[in-house]
Amino acid sequence: MTDKERPSLGLDRDRGPVDSFVDQLQIAIDNGDAAHFNERFARDALWGSPFGAVAVGYDQIHAIHTRMFGSAGPSAGASRYSVEHVKFPTEDVAIAYTRRVSGTRAADTEPALGGSFDELALMVLVRRDGVWWLAAAQHVPDRRDVYSQARSPGA
Repeated sequence: MTDKERPSLGLDRDRGPVDSFVDQLQIAIDNGDAAHFNERFARDALWGSPFGAVAVGYDQIHAIHTRMFGSAGPSAGASRYSVEHVKFPTEDVAIAYTRRVSGTRAADTEPALGGSFDELALMVLVRRDGVWWLAAAQHVPDRRDVYSQARSPGA
């Protein structure tokens, strides 16, 4: 297959809806508010944890987040979310890589302290009736350090 035959699936769209979605997550984290965090999760959303567990559906995801937020209380500054990459394979589907960086770092170049860790999440958002909903998310520990050490020069 030549490069000319290979399709490009990313439409040129404003990534504002994805940024807005992630901003809402950040506000909810800062306020320790699970209901606000999960507000735009679809009823049948899939949520993959960084440890291999998958929660299925809003009710299960919300129960988990309610426990997590309840045990931690408000957590302003505990972590920061940022949208790194966004693709729109269709006008109503957005795929985004979002990074969560722990607020317990001593500096941006140092690993997280106190047993917390950073994550990368692949999120799939779907627009229905003008509203963007989370359809799925998969989180993995941010271990870019391992990848960069394992790569050989010129790889």
